[in-house]
Amino acid sequence: MRQALPFLLFLVLNFGGLAIGGRYTGPGVASEWYQLLAKAPWTPPGWVFGAAWTTVMLGFSWFMAALWKACPQERKPILAIGYAKAWVFNAIWNALFFSAHLVGWALLDLIVLLSIVVWLGIQGWHDPAMRTARWALLPYPCWLLVALSLNAYPWWMGV
Repeated sequence: MRQALPFLLFLVLNFGGLAIGGRYTGPGVASEWYQLLAKAPWTPPGWVFGAAWTTVMLGFSWFMAALWKACPQERKPILAIGYAKAWVFNAIWNALFFSAHLVGWALLDLIVLLSIVVWLGIQGWHDPAMRTARWALLPYPCWLLVALSLNAYPWWMGV
């Protein structure tokens, strides 16, 4: 149980962040604003987003739990700050994009979030204790690149 506790904690935090972000989605893809938005031709069907975020957060929880356990005590505050920043930037994207319709700011948010996730990955990449768990992070930056492209399209098209 003690081994599973960090994973469960990060799982609750990560899915809690998604839930908070979801509260700011409002009508989301059904909204008139989103329906009229210039969307990228490669925009996947709606169910893909739920499946992708579930996969991303399961992997991110596993990665963060392993990184937290492998990290020396003096580095934990730095990791906590990095993780907290990723959590905040992930949670506020929905408010920026769907609630405020600030496509450019949402794009910037994703760029910062991707940078933080990559930084977190670098923190544990060479640690032998992270040999397996480091691969659990891989879906996150990959999905963020997809999200970046989807967010950049309407911005580029001049929304």
